[in-house]
Amino acid sequence: MNLQLHEQLKGHIWEIANRLRGPYRPPQYRLVMLPIVVLRRLDCVLEPTKDAVLQQYEKLTAKDTPKSAMEKLLGKAADPTRTHPLYNTSPFTFEKLLGDPENIAPNLVAYINGFSPTARAIFERFKFTDQIEKLDASNRLFTIVKAMAEVDLHPERIDNLQMGYLFEHLVMRFNEQANEEAGDHFTPREVIRLMANLVYTGEKDVYKPGIFRTIYDPACGTGGMLSESEKFILDQNDQANLALFGQEYNDESWAICCSDMLIKDEDTSSIVLGDTLGDGKTRDGFQGHSFHYMLANPPFGVEWKDQKIVVEKEHKEMGFAGRFGAGLPAINDGSLLFLQHMIEKMHPYEEGNEDATGSKIAVVFNGSPLFSGDAGSGPSNIRRWIIENDWLDAIVALPDQLFYNTGIFTYVWLVTNRKAPERRGKVQLIDGTRFSRRMKKSLNNKRNEITEDQIRHLTRLYGNYQNGETAEVKINGGTETRVVSRIFENREFGFLKVTVERPLRMNFEATPERIARLDEQTAFANLATSKKRKNEAAAAKEIAEGQELQEAIRALLAKLAANGQYTGRSAFEADLNTAAKAAGLKLPAPIKKAIFNALGERDPDAEICRDSKGRPEPDSELRDTENIPLPAGTNLPLPMQFGPDKPNDELVETFKDEIDAYMVREVLPHVKDAWVDYSKTKVGYEIPINRHFYVYKPPRPLEKIEREITELEGEIAGLLKGLVG
Repeated sequence: MNLQLHEQLKGHIWEIANRLRGPYRPPQYRLVMLPIVVLRRLDCVLEPTKDAVLQQYEKLTAKDTPKSAMEKLLGKAADPTRTHPLYNTSPFTFEKLLGDPENIAPNLVAYINGFSPTARAIFERFKFTDQIEKLDASNRLFTIVKAMAEVDLHPERIDNLQMGYLFEHLVMRFNEQANEEAGDHFTPREVIRLMANLVYTGEKDVYKPGIFRTIYDPACGTGGMLSESEKFILDQNDQANLALFGQEYNDESWAICCSDMLIKDEDTSSIVLGDTLGDGKTRDGFQGHSFHYMLANPPFGVEWKDQKIVVEKEHKEMGFAGRFGAGLPAINDGSLLFLQHMIEKMHPYEEGNEDATGSKIAVVFNGSPLFSGDAGSGPSNIRRWIIENDWLDAIVALPDQLFYNTGIFTYVWLVTNRKAPERRGKVQLIDGTRFSRRMKKSLNNKRNEITEDQIRHLTRLYGNYQNGETAEVKINGGTETRVVSRIFENREFGFLKVTVERPLRMNFEATPERIARLDEQTAFANLATSKKRKNEAAAAKEIAEGQELQEAIRALLAKLAANGQYTGRSAFEADLNTAAKAAGLKLPAPIKKAIFNALGERDPDAEICRDSKGRPEPDSELRDTENIPLPAGTNLPLPMQFGPDKPNDELVETFKDEIDAYMVREVLPHVKDAWVDYSKTKVGYEIPINRHFYVYKPPRPLEKIEREITELEGEIAGLLKGLVG
């Protein structure tokens, strides 16, 4: 790409945009500049054959040619080599629009309406005609059109790749002006190139002459993932037949993506406008379709409340027959929903079967999908589903400050259902956090970039597939040799979350202070209330009777004060029952429980409280959990029972011996009365990638720290002395 020309174009177009100041605020520049740049691009593309199209249009109109036939014939008149028609039947070009300043507004509308149907649909989504009247009324329309007419965007000067970069720069700049949220950011082109390098590594079929492959992006934005993938493959196999598919919910981004596809003579109908997850009005535009390759940078850290009803309904009613059977992430981050959506669109794979080709996915996330959610939660179950099905191939940790609108660390996940034999049952983690260089000039939050050499290096790490492979990386201004590639068995990311209980031990005593606590117990307090709100007399009587009963219970308990402290609940309960019977009082179970709660205090030396069957009761305050790594030999899928209401009998049966052995080894030597509540055992999965690449560095010697402090104290004293003097 001609970088000098690119910088000139960016500066020139932004200078034109600044002429809108007044009727438009900077965040609103996009409403005018994005469609008019697209319009000028199409103007440059169509101008050479404009006369031929007008002549053909006149002939076809005279013959009353049907619209469908007219579209094809006009398309051929504009460019006989094109498959998808692109033409304009109005008499106008940018140059001719300037010849009639008085009527530039209606003429510009007529110019837009003269485009072929696909191009016209693009401008409808831009809603540009809404801005023409405002521009004309503020005396800016002629100025802007004249300035844009001087910008040469002809394909012979600005190729499609460079045009794509220009669009993305403009949208990024406008997003910055509008202060868009972190989820609405662009994927830097070097990140897209890295993803393309990774996802197509080891893909022999895609480089066969004449091969047909589909590429899909469920959150395609302006189409960067699709265009970079296409370029990457065609640069190495110009005889490949590629079909690009995408979906985008933002009108402007969709329009830019479609205009880029249209100019490249690709099918714009394969770019669907709407919400991929489903918002009740739009839905998955490719339901039932499968794709060979999928790349995406879905919104992360963004709530999915608008899609909640549709997603939860599909999850509940369809389960694994739908897209979200494995589970639902927290409402504040829907990125894992997109990954499940993409997995649902994988081709089935069968080794040796050309009709069951399988698929490969590259998706960029923030850190949340790696570890968010406890064992048994939606995010953990999604990770479990992916890993136990042996679809997670690799994760590459990227540097921070790489994206325009967020400075966080990001991670590329590679997911496939056709792993190479040597990669099966395993996951590769790559630490690419130091594979970047500082930019000379930052772009909002983007201060780092990945060089082409670093992209090749990371791709080699993935392709080499070596556990413990090292690289020279820069750390704190110096260079160190660090391990940057590690390989793990699938089971190493899984663990059993086991609930460990300890017995409840309490003493009981009927002191005035403890008896007073009865008023804090809901069951006891409710004795002096009434639900008979419509009958005041009956309510008053019921309340009075309740208060009388409360006083009787207090008096009953006061008589037990002379017995002193009980070190066991059974003895206290026996005396309580005897005293109640003598007093002629009936103590229902809720009231008795309220008495136990009020008069009891935890006491490690007291007897164990037991239920009616003689089993120890657990103490909720002493309850703890243990995470037990999945033992070796569990690479086969475990019982997939999702949700708190599902039985875990199979799970407990499978791992009871391991759980018991862990308790004997790790817990019982320290807490002899502990036991496991097997009914609460769950499987969890997390991917602590940072922990696996952490390098411990011992702190500096105390003597050195003390010496430095003394030196600093001396310097400070000297400075203060100078100020006083």
